[in-house]
Amino acid sequence: MRLLTAAASNTKTAKNAKYSKYLSYILHLAPSNISGFNVCPKASKGCKLACLNTAGRGVFNSVQAGRIRKTKMLFTQPNEFMYQLMRDLSAVERKAKKLGVKAVVRLNGTSDLDWLNIHLNRGLNSVFYRSPILEFPNIQFYDYTKVISRLEALRPSNYHLTFSRAENNAVDCLKALRLGVNVAVVFKTVPIDVFQVDAKILDGDSHDLRFLDKSNESGLGSIIALTAKGKAKRDTTGFTYENQ
Repeated sequence: MRLLTAAASNTKTAKNAKYSKYLSYILHLAPSNISGFNVCPKASKGCKLACLNTAGRGVFNSVQAGRIRKTKMLFTQPNEFMYQLMRDLSAVERKAKKLGVKAVVRLNGTSDLDWLNIHLNRGLNSVFYRSPILEFPNIQFYDYTKVISRLEALRPSNYHLTFSRAENNAVDCLKALRLGVNVAVVFKTVPIDVFQVDAKILDGDSHDLRFLDKSNESGLGSIIALTAKGKAKRDTTGFTYENQ
């Protein structure tokens, strides 16, 4: 079973195609604890309700079943999962080299796992696996995360993280911005002033290649503005930011 999906098959990441020097792939797991295994440790109520898991091709039962199957495989057959992931990444790397472009992979398409320090519980033991990010230094990896501690840890140059705002993590958002990390915010309306800090606001809808985003010249991170889509348009939890 192949684990990675070409970015062209995803509504958002398909926009990456206009950047012809990148070959983009994504890994979709079943978010939160839908599969019986929690892959989103900081998922808020609003995050769960507005999740894009069912957007685009995700609306099909077969796609949902596939994501659940992959997630269960990760936790119940981790050796087989990691072996297949490495095979997929090798194939992406070879294809990119053949095309003369840069391979780009987002491992947390609908999850928030620490792929830099991946470990899985097997009975009473926690088994660590070599990070695919470290295994493939020529691939540009990127992810969104709500886990603030990952921003404070050292990361290799081929791994870019963007922090994600939820209705309950304003303090962490400010911390991320002050660390120089960009923060993705889902808006109902055009942003004017965010968090009352001097942060630059960038369009996050034009593509999903977040490693191309710039930070504020002041040293602060930038706000990556995303327009509310799907279920997020009807959000009442505060997950979708509404300017006052």
